[in-house]
Amino acid sequence: MNDISSRKSSKSLPQTVALPQAGAPSEPISESAAGAILTIDLCAVRENYRRLKARLGGVGCAGVVKADGYGIGAALVAAALMAEGCNIFFVAHLAGGILLRKALGSDPAIYVLNGIPPGAETEAVAAGLCTVLNSASQLAAWREMAGRVGHKLPAALQVDSGMSRLGMTPAEVKAIAHDPQGFDGVELTFVMSHLACADEPEQPANERQRLEFERLRRMLPEAPASLANSSGIFLGQRYHYDLVRPGAALYGINPTPAKDNPMLPVVRLQAKVIQMRILEAGAGVGYGHTFHAKAPLAAATISLGYGDGWHRRAASAAWFENIRLPFIGRVSMDSIILDISALPPGRLKAGDLVELIGPSSQTVDQVAGQAGTIGYEVLTSLGHRFHRRYVNG
Repeated sequence: MNDISSRKSSKSLPQTVALPQAGAPSEPISESAAGAILTIDLCAVRENYRRLKARLGGVGCAGVVKADGYGIGAALVAAALMAEGCNIFFVAHLAGGILLRKALGSDPAIYVLNGIPPGAETEAVAAGLCTVLNSASQLAAWREMAGRVGHKLPAALQVDSGMSRLGMTPAEVKAIAHDPQGFDGVELTFVMSHLACADEPEQPANERQRLEFERLRRMLPEAPASLANSSGIFLGQRYHYDLVRPGAALYGINPTPAKDNPMLPVVRLQAKVIQMRILEAGAGVGYGHTFHAKAPLAAATISLGYGDGWHRRAASAAWFENIRLPFIGRVSMDSIILDISALPPGRLKAGDLVELIGPSSQTVDQVAGQAGTIGYEVLTSLGHRFHRRYVNG
């Protein structure tokens, strides 16, 4: 036997180690301790909900708060929406639904978009959650659970109208429609589907999906219908049905990319300055020396990087007192270097805040364009090392 592997430590190791929940700090980070500050305007979330409602007449409007409210904080966003009368929420996973139920209490309906994982139906029922049924097997499991508890269980049924992601196939819908016991024990609250191209109003796929949705839901028991996401709301009344399910628009992402954004911005991101320096002509900057100073240059390093969810490919800038300070060199894990030559000498100092997203700089969608991605990914990537400041709640 190897001497090292057989040697016992003088101290026994614990058999289990308690770890904080992945992706979240164990407690809020103070403003003084954080390298950056994320300000979240819950009043803007509420106004965005009102703006969407104003387009709907009497149609219901849910709130999609999956991915922890698109990274903003599902519990606080949902509470703000409840103050506007929203009483239906959608999350992606069972775990998110359980956390949201604990935060909101028993009143609102909470639907799990991905459905309940096999074997977890008891947890879902205990938390008072509604499932979205995406397959015949999920329906069978929910029906069996209803038999065990002795009463009907609420569920929405999703049909695949052409996105090929989630939802029952046309063949499954046809088979269920011919099964007289198919919905025994199930209270069918909605028949729903999801649009693949709603942010492209001229895309023929939108109308094809709407017509296929009509065809499939006619096979099923009569129930309220839901098709439109954020962008789908702007396709017009034919897409509204009985309930719309906005997500991105609530958080300030533009649901009509070819037009001006009808939504209010929700987040402001500011990072602290760590230090300043004067670079000599020819100095290489950052990993790989992808930038060299052509002449003496004033630079500052800020406390933000891809470890905070700022995309490494997002060649961008920060702003200070409405003056643009471009990035130089690569984005690092915990820091970014700025060219601050446009500022008067000594104007910027360690501890000052520069803005990267917000009213004085750029939008979430503009940052996404620089990174070659979408606003959804920018928001949901914003990390948990920030001090989060919620205002106007």
